[in-house]
Amino acid sequence: MDWQSDPDKAAESLTPTLIRWYEHHKRDLPWRHTRDPYRIWLSEVILQQTRVAQGLPYYQRFVEAYPTVEALAAADEAALLRLWQGLGYYSRARNLHRTARQISTERRGRFPQTYTDLLRLSGIGSYTAAAVASFAFGEKVAVVDGNVYRVLARVFGIAEDITTTGARKTFATLANRLIQATDDPATYNQAIMEFGAIQCTPVAPDCLLCPLQQACVAYQTGRQQRLPVKSRKAPVRERYFNYLVFQQPGAGGQVRLALRERRAKDVWQHLYDFFLVETDEPVDAYRYLPEHAASKLVLEDGYFGGPADERTQLLSHQRIRAKFWRVNFPAEATVALPEGLHFYELADIERLPKPQLIDQYLKSADF
Repeated sequence: MDWQSDPDKAAESLTPTLIRWYEHHKRDLPWRHTRDPYRIWLSEVILQQTRVAQGLPYYQRFVEAYPTVEALAAADEAALLRLWQGLGYYSRARNLHRTARQISTERRGRFPQTYTDLLRLSGIGSYTAAAVASFAFGEKVAVVDGNVYRVLARVFGIAEDITTTGARKTFATLANRLIQATDDPATYNQAIMEFGAIQCTPVAPDCLLCPLQQACVAYQTGRQQRLPVKSRKAPVRERYFNYLVFQQPGAGGQVRLALRERRAKDVWQHLYDFFLVETDEPVDAYRYLPEHAASKLVLEDGYFGGPADERTQLLSHQRIRAKFWRVNFPAEATVALPEGLHFYELADIERLPKPQLIDQYLKSADF
């Protein structure tokens, strides 16, 4: 079968083959049992750059907390970010909130029903618009995500770099030609994404039991591991965070910790962390930290409570290497905290939205 030379002819065979495969192998996921555009949109946003196994419990918690787009629009941002905690890419949560407000206020809670109109919403890109338009409203528009790139690149032998604008147009054009061969675009889109997720996987695809094997250019030429072509990622930036964890006994002897909201346009914006001194190199002892606003405070009123606790978190293009230095203050001390910091009881801290790095430290520390 030569599908490269005639994509329209390929569609007549490939599209129904993928749908048949999907009917036998699809995973039972809650967003596949609804045409509600809100729940479909919510699932797609959560699953961007998130595995299904990780995203599923978040989806269930969001649906329980915010069952409608109006409920999400009315949500407190701090509560929403707290619920999102652990998924990373917090800008997605803020964009989710912003778009929900737009739909609630400007459209009275009703989603646009076409791909073109969905794109007019702030925070919704081409992939999400295609997913909602096809899954909720049956529009014949193709989704193109990482799984789709991989399937099409291998089957058709496309060696264009998928990070380029030209390649994205090539794949989108091909995907939209293939979807024309079905009257069930929702199922076809789900099928090709599912095929890429569990059959045509990035590493060790199951080629021996693949229904597209005989037509797959990558299989026939032994290029499964070289397709799709993707330029190398930018090098990971190393950052060294030195946290001073100010703590003091509060009411009833319960410990209080000082945190602040991150407001700068940097990682973890609007999440809460401790007093931070960032350095260009790792620091082995507190005395080697550069001068900072807390120096006098620590020297006059506080004392260090043991060696630093070390943790690392890898973000998309950054690796955060953090050290946590406990600084204890007597209950009777009047502590003039650096600007932006406030003491919180542990129960209140639990409700604050925090980076995963901070949350893991708090869960492991003995306060």
